[in-house]
Amino acid sequence: MQLSTTTLMRGVKEYLVMTFAMFLYAFGWIACIIPAGGMGGGAAGLSLILNHIFPVISMGTFVFIINAILLIAGGFIVGWNFGVKTIYCIVVLSIAMDAWGEILPPDFLLNYVQNIDAHNILLVIMGAVISGTGVALGFSQGGSTGGTDIAAMIINKYKTVSYGRIVIASDTFIIGSSIFVADDITAGITTIVYGYMMIAVYGYTVDLIQSGNQQSSQIFIISPKYDEIATAINEEAHRGVTLMDGKGWYTK
Repeated sequence: MQLSTTTLMRGVKEYLVMTFAMFLYAFGWIACIIPAGGMGGGAAGLSLILNHIFPVISMGTFVFIINAILLIAGGFIVGWNFGVKTIYCIVVLSIAMDAWGEILPPDFLLNYVQNIDAHNILLVIMGAVISGTGVALGFSQGGSTGGTDIAAMIINKYKTVSYGRIVIASDTFIIGSSIFVADDITAGITTIVYGYMMIAVYGYTVDLIQSGNQQSSQIFIISPKYDEIATAINEEAHRGVTLMDGKGWYTK
């Protein structure tokens, strides 16, 4: 019974943290990035563009639709192994986007930074930090906002492309596409610059929270082909290798 109670409480804590994380992520967008005329990548960035084209459909609804399409496509292509937590985070994020849009007054934080030089840049940076913190918290509990994660799984089914390259390529395309829905060319260029600034700060925030002050990573590789692996790491990856000859005490 103690084990069951502990497991239940751990599960409740994980879902509470993920709920808070998704609302935090949505707050960064609704309260900071969008009012400042900013932009971003992923499903949220694409939803912002579509919401500008079809304003009758809310941004949260577009987030849900995009992720639902990706989930269904990914399910048929790579299998239904996304996990309940990813689906939960997608649903909560969609709700949070619309909820903050209804709850927060127009220009909620913008009114407080009007007298600060480059206040829009300040809001974009704040939004990126808040959103990045939300995503990192969600990751820490095994959750995901979907979007690029699912797209990466689909692409990797047919092409060996790193997750980082997929994220950079998709975010660059989405942010660049925002110029076609801008009111004028100046506003479009400003939005694109803000967008690239946003994903840089956002990515750094996620890495900082997940890795902390970690300066290096250590990997243990156990294999009878240690000489081939060590040579490849030295000559191709250009990383250091330490060889240790070990023996399991149980099996000797």
